[in-house]
Amino acid sequence: MLILLPPSESKTGRARGRSVVHEHLSFPELSATRQSVAETVAKVSAHPDAAATLGVSPNLTAEIARNLVLHTAPAMPASRVYSGVLYDALDYATLDSAAKRRANRWLVVVSALYGAVRPTDAIAPYRLSMAVNLPGVGPLASAWKPELRRVLPVLAGRGVVVDCRSSTYAAAWTPEGDLADRWVQVRVPGATHMAKHTRGLVARELCRVGRDVRRVPQLAEVLADAFVVTVEEPTKAGRPWVIDVTARS
Repeated sequence: MLILLPPSESKTGRARGRSVVHEHLSFPELSATRQSVAETVAKVSAHPDAAATLGVSPNLTAEIARNLVLHTAPAMPASRVYSGVLYDALDYATLDSAAKRRANRWLVVVSALYGAVRPTDAIAPYRLSMAVNLPGVGPLASAWKPELRRVLPVLAGRGVVVDCRSSTYAAAWTPEGDLADRWVQVRVPGATHMAKHTRGLVARELCRVGRDVRRVPQLAEVLADAFVVTVEEPTKAGRPWVIDVTARS
């Protein structure tokens, strides 16, 4: 199984510790692109118009400043750097040891800076969206697409691809060929503010239960104890299944 998560806008850092070593992260074949994006975003973030280029509020000066020290900032596991609604619901730190081992294999965060990371990868906090058109690199979703195509398909094995990403991050890689038949997007009906929270709960439940299912209908069975679930088949070849989930009260 492969569970794809978006990063969070909010990120946690610390004052001391070793800096990021790109080659020590999962998927070291992404190191050259990681290095190029990090160097470019650091240069962009030093300019007076950095906020406009990065598509963020000019008031976020402290977060933009994090991009200036990406090579020296203390790194922490991605499970601690990423915070916010989805990651609060996932609550990685409280998973039992077996569920945590599965999370370390199945969960992959698609990142505008690092491409793809696992929960245990030590990364630095940053401010960068996959929607950014980075000078000298281009639209980040397009820049990462061929790179992620090399590393992500093999991770699913014979299991399903559970896609909890937003459309911005889904643009960086979509399953193709036979893998598309096992690709399912998690959708949360109703109030949009609950979507991230519910997707975090879905990721947690899958890691907790631990069934590496190979067909989307089996995934719905796994989730049925904790969620109200509806499954929609793909509308055409190459499109994902859609699973609507609502947490049971």
